Amino acid sequence: MRRLLIVVDMQKDFINGSLGTPEAVSIVSKVKRKIEEYQEAGDEVIFTLDTHKEDYLDSQEGKMLPVVHCIKGTAGWELEESLKEFPGKYFEKNTFGSAALGAYVKEREYKSIELVGLCTDICVISNALLVKAFLPETPVLVDSSCCAGVTLRSHENALEAMKMCQIQVL
Repeated sequence: MRRLLIVVDMQKDFINGSLGTPEAVSIVSKVKRKIEEYQEAGDEVIFTLDTHKEDYLDSQEGKMLPVVHCIKGTAGWELEESLKEFPGKYFEKNTFGSAALGAYVKEREYKSIELVGLCTDICVISNALLVKAFLPETPVLVDSSCCAGVTLRSHENALEAMKMCQIQVL
């Protein structure tokens, strides 16, 4: 049985664009090494892409977070340059968690599912909990060294919340 790595929203807008942070920049090389490790072992890698339309500011999320980001087709929507070379399945999502990703993993068996990426406190936690709901007996892991949050405090809070929900934080 193979392992699965889910790379959450490693897009330019979250790294060095409109919502970028120094912490996000600092994890890129670690995420790249993690992807290489999984692919060299013959394991599966999936990428999620935060995907919005031009009317983002009119959406509920846009009203709560009025920072235009990840508009499909823009440079900020694209995967970080050093990660584009990797093959894998892509899930575009217009909200924090991907229902399509949940449905996809539900139809498969994995030895474990690990998540890395951005932002720990929004999309990583949402997708980790979603995957755990679909596959409650499969170990779900989050590598904290390959994640960054909106703030250091919210990153730490999200890691603690995931631990309480039986997600293994590495």
